[in-house]
Formats: sequence, C-alpha cells, structure tokens
Amino acid sequence: MKAFTDLAPEPRRNLLVLFATGLLFWCSLASLLPTLPLYVQEIGGSSQQIGIVMGAFAIGLLLSRAWLGNLADNRSRKIVLLIGMTVVAIAPLGYLFIHSIPLLIAVRAFHGVSIAAFGTAYSALTVDLSPEKNRGELVGYMSLVNPIGVAIGPAIGGLLQAAVGYIPLFLLSALLGLIGLVSAVQVREPNRHLENGDSSSSGPSNQFWRLLLSPRIRIPALVMLLIGLAFGTLSTFVPLYIAEAKVDLNAGFFYTAAAIASFGIRLLTGRASDRYGRGLFISLSLTFYSLAMLLLWTARNAEAFLIAGLLEGAGAGTLIPMMVALMADRSQPQERAKILALCVSGFDVGIAIAGPIFGSIAEQVGYRSLFGFCAILAFVGLLVFITQSSKDLAYSLKFASGRGRDLYAVNQTPQKS
Repeated sequence: MKAFTDLAPEPRRNLLVLFATGLLFWCSLASLLPTLPLYVQEIGGSSQQIGIVMGAFAIGLLLSRAWLGNLADNRSRKIVLLIGMTVVAIAPLGYLFIHSIPLLIAVRAFHGVSIAAFGTAYSALTVDLSPEKNRGELVGYMSLVNPIGVAIGPAIGGLLQAAVGYIPLFLLSALLGLIGLVSAVQVREPNRHLENGDSSSSGPSNQFWRLLLSPRIRIPALVMLLIGLAFGTLSTFVPLYIAEAKVDLNAGFFYTAAAIASFGIRLLTGRASDRYGRGLFISLSLTFYSLAMLLLWTARNAEAFLIAGLLEGAGAGTLIPMMVALMADRSQPQERAKILALCVSGFDVGIAIAGPIFGSIAEQVGYRSLFGFCAILAFVGLLVFITQSSKDLAYSLKFASGRGRDLYAVNQTPQKS
C-alpha cells in the first residue's frame, strides 16, 4: 500500500471517495446478479427470453459508449460518473414496477448505461490520479471495488430475496445507488489540459469507433469480446445451470467465491505488473478463464462449482485491471476515456451476444454444453493474445510471457527482469 500512502493528500482523498462510490455502485449492481434470471423465469420468461433480458444490459452499454467516452475526455469525468450513479439508483425501480418481458428488456438496457458511464469515468479518474510509475499497483487497488461489491452484493441479494422476496431486494439496490450518488458528488476532478487540436481527443462518434482499428486497441478489444461471451454466459446462466444440475448451492455463493479470488489476486498482480509488464498477467488471466469454463462444463457438485468460481474470479480479477492499465499505457490523457471505453466495448458486445444466442442454444442442448463452448472461446482468446498482442509474432510471444516491453506504450517505462 506504499504507493497509496505516498500520494499527496488531495489525490489520496479523491481516490478514497472514489473507492467508496465504486463500492456502493458494485454492491447495488451485483445484488441483482443471482436473482434477476430467476425473476424473469418466474414471470414466465423462457431460456431465450432470459438471455435477451440479461443481454439487453450490454445494448445500453454499446449505445452510450461513444457519447460517454467523448464527454469524459472533452468535458468532465465527474459528469459521466454522476450519470452512472444516477442510472444505477433509478433502474432497480423499473424491475419493481414492470412485469412485461419487452419492457424489462428496455429497463435492462437503461441499466446498462450505468456501467458504461461509471466504468469509463472511474477508470479514467483512477489513472488521472495515479503516478505513472505506480499505475498498475493503484489501478489494482482501486479495482478492488468490483470483487468486494460482487462478494457482498450477490450474497445479500440472494439471501434477501429468499427471505422476503423481490420487492425489498429492488428497493435495497436503488438505495445503495442513491447513497453512491451522494458520495460521487464529493469527488474532485483533477485539472487536465485539453488539447483541442488533437483529432483523437475530439470528433464525432464514427471517429470514436475508427480508433478500434488501431493495432494498439484491436487485439485487446478482440480478447475482451471472447471473454465477454464467456462472462455473459456465466453471469446469465450459472443460477439456472445450478438448478438444472440439481446441485444444493445458493447461486449467490458462486459469485462470492469468484469475488474472493478476484480480491486476493488484485492485491498481488497490479504491483507486479508495474515491474514485469502487463502481458504476462493478461496471459495468466486468460488461462484461469479457460480452466474455469472447462471445470463448469464438467461440474456435478457444489465443490466443483465453487472451485470454478474461484478460477473465474482469479481470471477476471487479473484481466480487467490489467487491460485498464494496458490501455492507459497506450493512450494520451486527452484520449484516455475513449480508449478505455473502446477496449471494454468488446466485453460489452460479448455480453450482448451471449444472452440471446446462447439462451436459444441452451433450450436445445442444455446449459452444460454452453460452458464447454465457452472453454474453447477462452482458450482462443489466450492464443490470440500470445500470438498477436504486439507488432509481430516474436514480439507478441515476448510481451505475453513477460520477457519484452509493450511496443505500443506511449511512455516507455524501463521494465525490470
């Protein structure tokens, strides 16, 4: 924690307030994870409709990414943060009052705007407040809001729903979002010098998406797409898969196991990546994801599901902060929010596709087969990264194994061997 304690008082205060805001955001969002698929099923939704409702979350993400990324870079990170917290406070009330599948799809898409706004602003603010030499370490610490929130939220949500039903659960989710909004108001955004002449930092949405073709972004976004497909399947269908397999396990504890692993590994990998490079840890994260999906494919008891949750958590806990740090390394401050949003948009597309497409497949082959396919997707992501992450195969292999620097990094910091 020395990187945090060495910060000046103002950045340290901002990071603490930002951390509290993020924790409330993820607790609100994650409290619904184990119950929403069951809620849609209870009101008459089929497996395909459950997938469409859950996947609609990513539609809101995708439709708002370009606008929010430009707003964060050209106007204010804080405005975008406040948008995200406002949406996460309002959306749960939609689930409370709506019982129609088409309208639930709309509410779920609106809910997706929250993570597009929050994720973009939170990541950009964290990087803005972090010295370059400790960027990976501080990003790793700040990303702990995700596993903590995902550990607390689903456990509380699952138990609350089982005890008193859906209405108190939706009210709790909205209340957590409202408290987070109050916290977000206290964040003080650091001053940035906007370079209006830089074409990468301003311009219409089509220019935003053209950045995706850049070699510094293309492969990370593709890897995030493949993992997004696996994660979208996992987040939508694990509760239903556990029920189908007749395993005596509260689905909330699967997500709690993932969050525990995610928390633990983030304490180690951020600082290590500042020393050994991002590539090695991204490769490890994709290996964890492949093993998690493989184990889910063969899982037949509670222990197997929980171990798979631990592996998935280790994969997610390494991949997301490492990708944020990698994109921060590869971008200038005036384009940082757009670059971060673009990379993560691959993850959004995967989630959007996974629900409706795999939901219809599940009706034919069952949930178990889906996770075998997801194991293949995760392994393909690993192969793509280790062979295509740099300018040619030789450099890619070196970067992905921690033996070479990132050739696309804007500022080349010496890497220790």
